[in-house]
Amino acid sequence: MSDEPQPQQPEQGWAPRQPQAAGDGDAKPKRPKRTGWRRLIPTWRIVLSTCVIGLLLLVGGFFLGYHLVQIPAANAAATKQSNVYLYADGSVLARDGEVNRESVGLARISKDAQHAVLAAEDRDFYSESAIDPGAMVRAGWNTATGKGKQSGSTITQQYVKNYYLAQEQTVTRKVKEFFISIKLDREKSKSEILEGYLNTSFFGRGAYGIQAAAQAYYGIDAKDLTAGQGAYLASLLNAPSQYDVVAHPENKGAAESRWNYVMKGMVDKGWLSASERAAAKFPMPKQSTISTSMSGQRGYVVNIVKDYLVQNEIVDEEELDRGGYRITTTLQKDKQNAFVKAVDDKLMSQLDKKERKVDNYVRAGGASVDPKTGKVVAMYNGIDYVKQYTPNAVRRDFQVGSTFKPFVFTSAVENHSETQDGDTINPNTRYDGTSERPVKGWSGGRYAPENEDHRDYGNVTVREATDKSINAVYAQMAVDVGSDKVMQTAIDLGLSKNTPELTPSPSIALGVATASPLDMAEAYATLANHGRHGTYTLVEKVMKDGKHEVELPERRERQAVSRESADTTTSVLRSVVQNGTATAAQAAGRPAAGKTGTAEEDTAAWFAGYTPELATVVAVMGQDPKTAAHKSLYGATGLARINGGGAPAEIWAQYTRKALEGEPVSDFDLQLQTGADVTAPPSADSSDEPGSGDESGSSEPDDESTGGEGSGTETPGDGSGGTSTSPGDSGGSGDSGGETGTPTTGGPSGGASTEPGPTGGGSGGDDSANGGTTEGGGGDTDGAGGGGSDSAGTVAGLPVPPRRQ
Repeated sequence: MSDEPQPQQPEQGWAPRQPQAAGDGDAKPKRPKRTGWRRLIPTWRIVLSTCVIGLLLLVGGFFLGYHLVQIPAANAAATKQSNVYLYADGSVLARDGEVNRESVGLARISKDAQHAVLAAEDRDFYSESAIDPGAMVRAGWNTATGKGKQSGSTITQQYVKNYYLAQEQTVTRKVKEFFISIKLDREKSKSEILEGYLNTSFFGRGAYGIQAAAQAYYGIDAKDLTAGQGAYLASLLNAPSQYDVVAHPENKGAAESRWNYVMKGMVDKGWLSASERAAAKFPMPKQSTISTSMSGQRGYVVNIVKDYLVQNEIVDEEELDRGGYRITTTLQKDKQNAFVKAVDDKLMSQLDKKERKVDNYVRAGGASVDPKTGKVVAMYNGIDYVKQYTPNAVRRDFQVGSTFKPFVFTSAVENHSETQDGDTINPNTRYDGTSERPVKGWSGGRYAPENEDHRDYGNVTVREATDKSINAVYAQMAVDVGSDKVMQTAIDLGLSKNTPELTPSPSIALGVATASPLDMAEAYATLANHGRHGTYTLVEKVMKDGKHEVELPERRERQAVSRESADTTTSVLRSVVQNGTATAAQAAGRPAAGKTGTAEEDTAAWFAGYTPELATVVAVMGQDPKTAAHKSLYGATGLARINGGGAPAEIWAQYTRKALEGEPVSDFDLQLQTGADVTAPPSADSSDEPGSGDESGSSEPDDESTGGEGSGTETPGDGSGGTSTSPGDSGGSGDSGGETGTPTTGGPSGGASTEPGPTGGGSGGDDSANGGTTEGGGGDTDGAGGGGSDSAGTVAGLPVPPRRQ
């Protein structure tokens, strides 16, 4: 054998190797290129890479969006609310504001109503997350396939849309809604979100929020909604205008179908038993509910209560304008309605604005106060706020006339005052009632007010002078007491110290001050409450946003004047109703005390009166509807004069009778000034013949001889009501001399010259500037024979303005 190496044979099955180029020792064989349709299918590497990148982008985008999108402030429309004004019983009186919404806490929404909304909109609300991707996909598919436009939003998302965002259907809004919902779900509880949703959703009929909706459809509060009512309101969320079965009766079938769906959902979730569901019937909403407009008395009340809240620093004006307040007033619905009806029956229905121009000037105002609590229970301000804007119950621009005289007598008793002759002033003290006799003891110049129609009454008691509203007596009494003390007593009783024309001078007694009916009601309530005074109140309770109760100032009461002073005044005013100028008030059917009054030139007539339970003041005023100027009311309602004993007392009587209907009749419990419990006999020497017309201006003779104080035998007159006799010399200040020749000076407040004569500012030469008013002399037409019979009188039954001299 050869020793040379032999070439190796390749193993079986292996092909000969080809020489490899340098560096190609590890090269892999190339894959064959894909051809045809296989070129369109992505490889698994591409699919995996795309998924990973997409997931990273999605996660990154989520975190980026979560951090970039912040929860914004609420949109302006979502926070706008009305202020709701309620009667004392909780029924709605009025609403103000542009948006009919009243936000309430979840506790003030019935559980049935809450469950109904959840059954309609989001049955898994309490267990699900803020968003429901499945529902969103499903809603998108249904919308795309023509099964109806659906949102797929949870309650949280809907709340976000209502409260934080606008309603436009854009991608940007949906993205924001998505992220805000997630954040909100982390920051707020489910109950807070549900409460917000229920307060921001629109239910139709202009109602935003379930509280406004409950009032709009059923006239009740949300806390009183039944399961059936709640299910109907929940149905409205789907299509508010279409499912209002009153506005669209043709859609009742669809509305009932939706209602059944909601009710079934409540049963399915265990919120309603099967038996309750079976017994439930479709709850038809009301045809009309309580009006929330400013018409009628509502606008007046809203503005008066607003002023009250602001002036008493209960609520800031700016805060009040933002809305959201629920204000329970002291006004009682039945009494408020009774007041309006009484004015309509006794005054407004008597007007003939086409035949009598003066009837176009007639206005009325009044206020009624509970003496024990100071609560204003009723007010009358005008025929309609949208027609006459001035609130007559609180205006301070008409003289109160002789309704001020009781304050003079109260001050006399309170200050133990004496006449010029040293006699203690009490109901039986005698004064000279001669018209235009100068007062004694006044250093401000000659002051000689006239009595009504220049009537001379001679020597009369204070009780008689009050019955007949004799100016000469009360002007002297104001001087005897001290006009500054009289003014202070009026303020103590309840008049504002800022009352226009409330100044210390003899004319104060005749009512030249221009207090409002509410001011006077507060003061008379103090007399009714035995001299204890507490400022009136118009508000029982104030809630903000349905959660927070606003603190009200504590009402303080004090003894403004002694009980003896107040009760003795009440006894005198009882006589006015029984025997004097206010006999029309007897129609109330209860023990009553009061005083009539008429302003200068008959521009206003008043009656202020009270029972033990209620103090009410009524004023009839004359005002030009175009210029707002004060106008005389001679001839209004077809009568010669509008006097306090006419329409005002008649309105008072009808209102009081109705307002106290069903309550037991109680008499006054009086503690009188020493000697006041005995009534002195009436004057025998006074020229007190009955005139030819009573205080209300009728042409029938006045009869004041019907018993009681001030009754007795009287010499009939000739109907002129102006015959006079020489005044007696008893009574301390009864003589008419001593002041003649005193230089003329400027008159006291409310008048021009103090010189009697045509220089005064009365009508037809009236010297009412000397007295300031026209009642009972000096110009108040509430004199004892009061009347429309004087030198002018009536002609063929037609009213003729009286001649004052």
